[in-house]
Amino acid sequence: MAFTKAYIPYGGYWSSPYAKWQGSFADLHSMELAAATARKFFEMRNIPAEKFDNCYLGLTIPQHHSFYGGPWLAGMFGNGNITGPWINQACITGAVCAKMASQDIEGGAAKTSLVVATDRCSNGPHLYYPSQSAPGGTGKAENWVWDNFSFDPWAKGSMIQTAENVAKETNITRDEQDELTQRRYEQYQMALENDRAFQKKYMVPVEVGRGRKAKLIEADEGVFPTTLEGLKALKPMLPEGTVTFGSQTHPADGNSGMIVTTKEIAAELSADSKIEIQVVGFGTARTKKGFMAMAVAPAAKAALADAGIKVENLKAVHTHNPFAVNDIHLARELGFDKNEMNNYGSPLIWGHPQGPTALRVIIELIEELAARGGGHGLFAGCAAGDTAAGLVVKVSG
Repeated sequence: MAFTKAYIPYGGYWSSPYAKWQGSFADLHSMELAAATARKFFEMRNIPAEKFDNCYLGLTIPQHHSFYGGPWLAGMFGNGNITGPWINQACITGAVCAKMASQDIEGGAAKTSLVVATDRCSNGPHLYYPSQSAPGGTGKAENWVWDNFSFDPWAKGSMIQTAENVAKETNITRDEQDELTQRRYEQYQMALENDRAFQKKYMVPVEVGRGRKAKLIEADEGVFPTTLEGLKALKPMLPEGTVTFGSQTHPADGNSGMIVTTKEIAAELSADSKIEIQVVGFGTARTKKGFMAMAVAPAAKAALADAGIKVENLKAVHTHNPFAVNDIHLARELGFDKNEMNNYGSPLIWGHPQGPTALRVIIELIEELAARGGGHGLFAGCAAGDTAAGLVVKVSG
C-alpha cells in the first residue's frame, strides 16, 4: 500500500551509540537499556511518554523476561497504559516496525505510534529445547546468535556463504569489495566532522556502570580504522572466497527509536517545524536460496513502485549492508552510483545489532535529506532467509 498519512517528526527519533560485540553494553539487558534511552530522549525533547497510543518492539535476540515484550518495555519507559507486538524479521526488523506503525496511522488505528528496536548480540542466549520422545529424552540446543549466523536451515549455509554466492554469480571481485569498504569508512568520517555534529542530531549518550565505574558512552564503539592497504592484506573468510573480515560488518549492541504519527502531530513534535518527513512507500522481496544480497534490489524496486517514483527521483540511498557485496549488486541493479550511497555511515562500518539496524539507517537517511534541502530517499536492506525490505521517505523544507 502507498502511504499518504504517516509522518515522522523531524528529530522524533534516536539511536544509542552502537557498541562492539563484548563491549560496553555486553552485560546490559537490551530492553532495559532501550527503555532508559527512550526515557532520556523524551526528557531531552520534552515529549511525555503518555503521548503514544501503542508501541512496536523490534527484538531478534531473546532477553530475560522478553516474553512480556512491548507492554513491559512501555511500562519501563513511562507509559503503563499501552500495548503492542514484538516484531522479529532479522535485520529489517526496524523497517518492518516503521511500516506497521505507518499502517496504524494510515488506517486510523492510532494517532501516535512509537517504534523501539533493540538487540544485544553479545552474550546471546544458549537455548535448550526438550524432547521427551527423543532417545533418552535428550533435546536439542543452540547458541541463538552464532548458530544462526552460521546456518540457515532452509538454504543450508552460512550468512557469509550467501555473500560469496552472489559475488561469484555476478562477478563481484575482491578489489571492488575492498574499494567500496574503504569508501564506506570515508563516508562514516563525514559523520564525525565538527565534533560529530551529524550524529549528535539523533544519538543519545548512554551511561553504563555505577559509582566510580560509571562512564558515558557518547559515540560508536568498535569502528575499525580502515585503509585500502590494510583491507587488501586480509585473508578471505572462506577458502577461495572474496569476503574478508574487513568487507563485512561486525556484531554489535544498541537500540534505536522513532515516532510515527499524523501530519498535524508531527508538526507539533518536530524539532524544526519547517521540515516535514513523510513515509511514502514500502516493499519486500525474497530471492533464491542462499543469495541474500540479491533480494535487496527487488525490495527496493517494490518500495519505489509503491511510492510512485523512479530511481532518478532519489536524492539519497542508505542501506543495511552486512557485506560490501550488497551495495555493489544493488547499485548495478538500480543504476545508482554506489559511491554516493550511505553518506555519513552504514552498518558495514558502525556494526550490526540486528533489530535496530535498519531503523538507524532510516534515521541517517532522513538527516542526510534534511541537510540537503529535502527530497526522496530510499532505505533498502537484506535479512536472514534471503529476504529484504525497502522503505521510501520524502523530506520537505
